[in-house]
Amino acid sequence: MIKFPGWLQGNNEGPPDLDQVLRDLSRKINTLFGKGGGTPPNRPSSNQSKSPNASDVNFPILPILVVIALVWMATGFYIVDQGSLGVVKRFGNYVETTEPGPRWHFPYPLESADVVNMEQVRRLEVGYRSAGEGSGNKVKQPKEALMLTADENIIDLQFAVQYNLKNAKDYLFNNRSTDQAVMSAAESAIREVVGKSKLDDLLQKGLADTSERMQIILDSYKTGVNITSVSLQSAQPPEQVQEAFEDVNRANQDNQRQINEGQAYANDVIPKARGTASRLLAESAGYKLKIESEAKGNASRFDQILAQYNNAPAVTRQRLFLDAQEQILSSVSKVLVDQKAGNNMLYLPLDKLINATGNNAATQSQSLQSLNPQAAAVAEPTTTDRTRDAFRSRDRESR
Repeated sequence: MIKFPGWLQGNNEGPPDLDQVLRDLSRKINTLFGKGGGTPPNRPSSNQSKSPNASDVNFPILPILVVIALVWMATGFYIVDQGSLGVVKRFGNYVETTEPGPRWHFPYPLESADVVNMEQVRRLEVGYRSAGEGSGNKVKQPKEALMLTADENIIDLQFAVQYNLKNAKDYLFNNRSTDQAVMSAAESAIREVVGKSKLDDLLQKGLADTSERMQIILDSYKTGVNITSVSLQSAQPPEQVQEAFEDVNRANQDNQRQINEGQAYANDVIPKARGTASRLLAESAGYKLKIESEAKGNASRFDQILAQYNNAPAVTRQRLFLDAQEQILSSVSKVLVDQKAGNNMLYLPLDKLINATGNNAATQSQSLQSLNPQAAAVAEPTTTDRTRDAFRSRDRESR
């Protein structure tokens, strides 16, 4: 049977004295540490009033309690690193967000603090898993990678998402699994884009940027996550039909190459043809202007000659005859002169013959010098001597 103190049992004695309670507690502690025990307070010993017992010495309880309280309060200190934020919770409820530096909160179990790294870039792989760091091996995840396109084809997409945190409170209180939330948002955004695109466009042009779509989905859930980049690792058809798609891609590449070659040839030929046409047009315009100018000049000259002919017909006729003869005879190398005696004498224009012979000799010497310089040096004096001898013989015959 449990016995309660007298003041709890309804006696009129009142609550016990605080000193008496501390004294009893000190006596029990001394008993535990082997310093001897005393008699219970309801059984006083006969010699208690005569001499003090060692168990009646008071143990320093208040300093111990103060030390324990100080140690308990010291457990509330914590440090928030640079680039991180501290989230203080009181009985599990949000209280405040603290900045980097030394901080303090009420110790456990009243309050607790979580330090969240806000600048750490976290990486999430969708459609594959890396076998090990630095190994380069990948393990495909067909359930995540296979997606349906707009033209009802299947494509195998593998991409990686990098993200950090922008709100520590939302990150701690609105997320049960951050990676799972980011993966769900990434798959939803990617499948939306793939479902609106054709297979050939995805294979040739790649995947459009979907980070904005992912961010909108995550912000609607208040996850406190910030998408930094979405990098496409590979986009290819399924393994079962990959060879057929490679053949189609090679054919498309050959087709595009031939188109590019034809375009390059057209870019080379068309400007040349346009330049030639422009040149012909310019030449025809110049020729037209030349003929018109010559015709106008000849007409003007004829009018002037006609005016002079009307004034002096005989003189003008003689002058026209001499000009015509001069023009005709200037292009011939032989001239026949009719003398009064009736004998025709051959007249050779020596100055033109000398110039023509000199030009021929120079041409022959240049060609010979290009073939054999030494033979040209020997042959040049011989040719000059022969030319001089021929001229002397012709002069003698004319005389």
